[in-house]
Amino acid sequence: MENQIKQKLNRELNGSQEKLPVKIVQFGGGNFMRGFTDYVIDRLNTETSFKAGIVNIQPTSAGSVHKLEEQDNLYTLFTRGIKKGEIIDEKQVISAIQKSINPYTHYDEFLAIAKEEELEFIFSNTTETGITYDELENSYVGPHKNFPAKVTVLLYERFKHFKGVPEKGLRIIPCELIEDNALVLKKIILQYAALWNLEEEFINWVEESNYFHNTLVDRIVPGYPKDDVLAYEDQLEYEDQMMVVAEAFLLWVIQESGNLKDRIPFDEINEQILVVDDIEPYRLRKVRILNGGHTLMLAPAILSGKETVKESIDNEFIGGFLNETIFNEVNPTLGLDEKELKDFSEEVFDRFRNPFIKHYLASIALYFVSKFKVRILPSLLGYIEINNKLPLNLTFSLASLIRFYQGSFGNKFLPLNDEDTIITKFKEIWENEEYEIVAELALSETSFWGMDLTKVQGLKSAVAKALWEIDQHNVETAYYNFRQFYS
Repeated sequence: MENQIKQKLNRELNGSQEKLPVKIVQFGGGNFMRGFTDYVIDRLNTETSFKAGIVNIQPTSAGSVHKLEEQDNLYTLFTRGIKKGEIIDEKQVISAIQKSINPYTHYDEFLAIAKEEELEFIFSNTTETGITYDELENSYVGPHKNFPAKVTVLLYERFKHFKGVPEKGLRIIPCELIEDNALVLKKIILQYAALWNLEEEFINWVEESNYFHNTLVDRIVPGYPKDDVLAYEDQLEYEDQMMVVAEAFLLWVIQESGNLKDRIPFDEINEQILVVDDIEPYRLRKVRILNGGHTLMLAPAILSGKETVKESIDNEFIGGFLNETIFNEVNPTLGLDEKELKDFSEEVFDRFRNPFIKHYLASIALYFVSKFKVRILPSLLGYIEINNKLPLNLTFSLASLIRFYQGSFGNKFLPLNDEDTIITKFKEIWENEEYEIVAELALSETSFWGMDLTKVQGLKSAVAKALWEIDQHNVETAYYNFRQFYS
């Protein structure tokens, strides 16, 4: 298509002119929503009888919904990654969004959405800071900047229009990455109802006729491929200023309430969308395996000279170290179904190998100590409680972290990126030359771990031994010597 003027993507050009009933209002049309929820709804529309149109609401005054409107709310999604060892590299036009509205300039259109007969769902992703209460939003009259305030208005307009009929309540499914996201949103909605002196009947309607579903979402959506946009444009026969790139992996865990399974046929499409009574086990799984996997291999990988996650997991030593640690030392502490843990772990390793995403270890090293405390330490302590012995790989990972905070290895400076107090404390610790003292001072520092780890039987001497080995040899040799010593 070189040197050829391309027509802007539109519904006539794409052949997607079917008008879908508005069943979903969506707050946030950014990269994640378009690569995650809109993709899912598009699949449901294509493969099932769901047939739901989305109205996309711009969450901030600086948004860009006009760009979507200019191409009939269509965009191309590129899905790239690895599934079950096979490379996935696909593209498709997503057509679920029927209309995009800027409520700051078209507030009446926003209010009118509340009157849609078939409206049933609210989806959102307004970032972790979006679900907050702003007492300055002290008037019902909009437009409002605050996201929960907008939702409150939408619900109240619907309550008034349909005279409080229970069947016209909505299902609110937020995707913001905060714990109990839906319940936090509900609490703030009720705060606004009180602040604005809305009638008690409305508050009862919110409580009794609307369903709030907590969620856990997981998909990397890099978004518009600005660094290599020409390579993507060459794959298209049209102009698309809103194309999005996403990884192949997708996980959406939704807490059941009011028979959601009967309202959206998630089980009819081949995606990892789970409607469950309790999402906490899945949150635990993600933190300990996905996030924990990054963290536990970080120091050994950096000390081995690796720079990216893919380079690390492709390395025989680091990849093997990660695999053995997850399956033998982390998963057994979670108390979850063994097959589910195995399948999830293998998907995580596929994500780490994604050739289309360059994930630098230096970026993962941000706030390394606090990440280790939350993601790894519970597995280490849990393993000891179950087996009455040290998990050698997790212990070596901990020792590698302590060695990392010395700040340099060989002739190379290490990417320390933590609170000044932590870096300074480690600097003081490493002024000692005896590994037993270094281990004692580092492990007993409760500001790091929230507890005195020298109280864990055998941990101090094991960490000291690993530190000595790391400084005498390369990291791989140090690890095997350490394992052999404790075998």
